[in-house]
Amino acid sequence: MGNTSDGRGTEDQRPAVRRVAVVGTGLIGTSVALALRSRGVDVVLSDPDSASLRLACDLGAGHPLEESADPSSAPADVAVIAAPPAAIPSVLRRAQDRGLAHVYTDVASVKASVLAEAERMGCDMATFVPGHPMGGREKQGPGAARADLFLGRSWALCPTGKADPQAVAAVAEIARLCGADPTVLDAEAHDRAVALVSHAPHVASSAVAARLVSGDGAALTLAGQGVRDVTRVAGGDPAMWSEILTHNAAPVAEVLEAMAADLAATADALRATAGRAHDGPSSQTLAPVRDLLERGRSGHGRIPGKHGTVHRPEYTVIPVVIPDEPGSLGRLFAAAAEAGVNIEDVRIEHTPGLPLGVAQLYVLPDAVDTLARALAADGWSVHPGV
Repeated sequence: MGNTSDGRGTEDQRPAVRRVAVVGTGLIGTSVALALRSRGVDVVLSDPDSASLRLACDLGAGHPLEESADPSSAPADVAVIAAPPAAIPSVLRRAQDRGLAHVYTDVASVKASVLAEAERMGCDMATFVPGHPMGGREKQGPGAARADLFLGRSWALCPTGKADPQAVAAVAEIARLCGADPTVLDAEAHDRAVALVSHAPHVASSAVAARLVSGDGAALTLAGQGVRDVTRVAGGDPAMWSEILTHNAAPVAEVLEAMAADLAATADALRATAGRAHDGPSSQTLAPVRDLLERGRSGHGRIPGKHGTVHRPEYTVIPVVIPDEPGSLGRLFAAAAEAGVNIEDVRIEHTPGLPLGVAQLYVLPDAVDTLARALAADGWSVHPGV
């Protein structure tokens, strides 16, 4: 079973991480490097793709590792291996053999298969702490990297029983330097978790997006924000995701089978009501549909939100019309601050063809009246209760 202990100690107990080697300058590796550089960490970069390495360096993510030099004379505190799952064990073994760092970690989104192969290849498991930052984008390459990609995200650490505690602490510090929250759990628990919250949802997103291939032009012109939200991650690299899914096949298949059963039951119920909408189909016939929608809403409410806490359904939404011009959102936040009200979350809906949009402000219920009055007095078009 996994546990949520992150080994968090006092500032004095945290290991000093001053020099990091990042092996792999794709989206995740470069984002890690940029985040560490923003915290003053010396970062050296390595990648067999010279163009990717050069771009990452030009972005300020670090400087190239001298491949011909002997790294064991001045090893990095931590080496972060940002490679595909199948490549990590061999890259790890080579890095350890040349003494690249004191501690090693990776950023792959699957853990059990990587650990098993690393052990089979004779890697030093005392200095290897597998990791997985829960941040990403549908875009790839160093050009898509962002220093804030992991800000406020969980960062899974999956050490084996052979891992040195100081190695675990060093990798946890890497996560914190990147703005993430380190969480320790075992590899199998990790893989089951990401099957549920990442891998199966990606397949589901792809399944929805795949239906659009056969959609006619008229249908696609009606596409709104809902379908864009659902299909956003489907824009990911198919080759990369095929490898990820292969390495986590059984847990993902289990989630997809449960989803397929839900969808099949819903489809059967809808088929039974086809052409009978005006007759008022029985509640029993529609029970699978309503059940799925209710469970879907409940599941959505369990997704952690601000500060990693579960979404608080008691937040009230206040729609405010804002002009689509520079500084308008800043002025709105300033007005809320002047009223002494904290905005817990915000969503912005743009109005196509019009120079304005709607900012949906999430606030605690007891702050609604105060904020609505203050914003209205400041000239904003406020619509509480809508």
